[in-house]
Formats: sequence, structure tokens, C-alpha cells
Amino acid sequence: MMGRMPKERREEGKPRAAAARGAHISLGLGGLVLIGAGAYLALWSNLFSIEYTRADGASSTPRYKAIDPALYNLEELALAHIDPSLTTLLQPQNASSTLLAATTTASSSVAIAGKAWPAPSPYPAPGALLPAHRIVAYYGNFYSTAMGVLGEYPADQVLAMLASTSAEWEAADPATPVIPAIDYIAVTAQAAAGADGKYRARMPASQIEQAIAMASQLHGIVILDVQVGLSDLPTELPLLAPYLSLPNVNLAIDPEFSMQTSGARPGTVIGTYSAKDIDYAIDYLDSLVKQNDLPPKILVVHRFTEDMVTNYQNITPLPDVQVVMDMDGWGDQAKKINTYERVIASEPVEFTGFKLFYKADLKPPSTGLLAPAQVLALTPAPIFIQYQ
Repeated sequence: MMGRMPKERREEGKPRAAAARGAHISLGLGGLVLIGAGAYLALWSNLFSIEYTRADGASSTPRYKAIDPALYNLEELALAHIDPSLTTLLQPQNASSTLLAATTTASSSVAIAGKAWPAPSPYPAPGALLPAHRIVAYYGNFYSTAMGVLGEYPADQVLAMLASTSAEWEAADPATPVIPAIDYIAVTAQAAAGADGKYRARMPASQIEQAIAMASQLHGIVILDVQVGLSDLPTELPLLAPYLSLPNVNLAIDPEFSMQTSGARPGTVIGTYSAKDIDYAIDYLDSLVKQNDLPPKILVVHRFTEDMVTNYQNITPLPDVQVVMDMDGWGDQAKKINTYERVIASEPVEFTGFKLFYKADLKPPSTGLLAPAQVLALTPAPIFIQYQ
């Protein structure tokens, strides 16, 4: 959703966090200060399955636990609602004698002949969060009550709501632990052109740091959402590098407000990203992971029409970047399920997400918000859930 920032709040913040290798942020609602990388990572040692081995007498080196390919395959099959006993997952040499042929290689996850899901993709690098966890995110901007939960309620209330909602999802699927997330719109599309004519506003450092501090309260992650307007990803993403270089900060990009192709003002037509644009974001995150010795990043791509993402089959997930295609449409239950099946499930990339709107999804003829059990029954089951 596009928001309009008050003039005095359109500060194009320059992050206070240092981008230098080994310098990271310590969190707290009272402010952020730089501390060592090892100490920072220790705050999320359980989240990223970090083991510490003594490198010398004065420091410790973080090492992320590698994923178990067999377990990863089973988790992928579970999301696709496929009984692993029907596959040759553990005995691929017998594939010819089964109805469903499963194939695995050292670098590619399980794939089932004749099935769109699980989507073939590389096994993730050590420390990956998906699909062993489900992300439940609250979305919005602190300056706007119309753009989502984050701007509607005080921080303490948002955190209490998010904790309760996360517990609800974990109860619906006890086999998949939930990680709460603060999904903050760090670059917002604007109705006014602005000084540079790009129809977007960059949020100040203090607001991004508030999102990071809130996530730390729940031992969760942060997702920085980007609506580029008439700007582009190569311009906007490097400005967020100091934050994206932190281990618990991830990225979402919104084709709806990418207006480079049409040249139109945001909100007048639906924008688009090509596979090339999305691969740029993947490659950029991949470079940050490698430069800063980080666990894999999550990239969320919002989508509710076919034209919002073109050439989806050319999107290339990497071991250090896990891609989630998120169904971002609102409406009654049947409409949302139809959009998910038509736009997300029918064009497989890697993982899927589903957005629920506390207000817009209740507009007539809606009979109520989709419950977790209903969303989990979709194929594939979304591993990323977002509330606006």
C-alpha cells in the first residue's frame, strides 16, 4: 500500500550503523550501539543454530550448522502435502518402479516428476531459516496508520499481538517453529514526485532502527520492504546495506510500486519486476552474505497478478538467498485462495507466502479472515505469513 509521508518526516536517513566487516549493531529501544560481530551473532545463536568454536585465546568464530539434506527434503515434501512413502526419496535408484520419481543431487533439493512442488532449488547454505521455521510477520510503516499494523498501534501492543499470532500459527502446525518478524516499509512509494521526481520516500535511520529494536524484543527477524516508485533496486538497495549486512535483517521488494516500465505515478497502474530485477536483488543479497559471513538471507517478492512478475522461470535462487513469492492480494476467502493458486502456486520459484489483511479481507462479501488451518491446507503450504 502506498503511503504519503509528512514533509518534515521525509528525511532520507543515512544509517548510523557501520557497514564495515565485523561491526554490527546491539539492539534496544533506547538506541543502537556498535559491538563486535561475535557478540551480535550470539544474540541470535538459537535462531541461526550457531555453534561457537574457540579460534584463539581472545575471540570465538561463529559457525552455522549445515542443513541435513534428507530432513530438508522431508520438510519440502510436507509443504507440498506429498507422502514421502510414495517417492524414492531415500532410494532414488528404484525410481523407475514407483509412481512418483524423486530426484536429489548434492546441490539440488528434492523434485517430484510431474509435480510443480517442491520447486527444484539449491540446498541452502548453513544457517538457513527455511523451511525448518515459519515466518510470521507484522507489516507497515510507523508514520502511517493506513499502511499496516506497525503504524496502527503502539510498539508494545504490536509486539504483544505478534507474539499471540505467532503462537496461534505454531499451534496450527506444531512441527514448524515460528519466527516472528517486523516487516517495515523502509522505502515507500509516494503520490507526489518529490525533489528528484522518483515518487518514493526513504525512511530515516531512527525508524529502521526502531524496527530492528522491536524484532529483538521477540528474538525475531526484520524484513525491510522496498517500494521503488520511479527509482530502481540498484539505486535503493545499496543505501540499506548497513542494515542488510546484519544477520537478522532481510529484504522484501514490491513490484506493485515499481514504475520503471510504465513511467506512471505509483497507484495509478500496477507495476512490475522481471526475473532480471529479482535476480539483481538475489545477487546483491548474496554478495552481502559472502562479504559479511552471514547466514542466508530471505528475499520476499510481493505478487497478486501475473504481470507483476515476468519470466518467473528465470528467477535463480542461490544457496545464500531463499526466495519467497508472497500472495499480496486482499479480498474474500475464495478470491484470496484463487489468487494464490493462479499466481503463486502455478509459477513455482522456491517458497511461498500469504498475506492476511486485518481490515481489507473483511470487506463484503467476506465472511471472515482465513484461519491458519485454511492457509496451511493450500498446496504448497505457505512458509511465510504476513499481516497488514
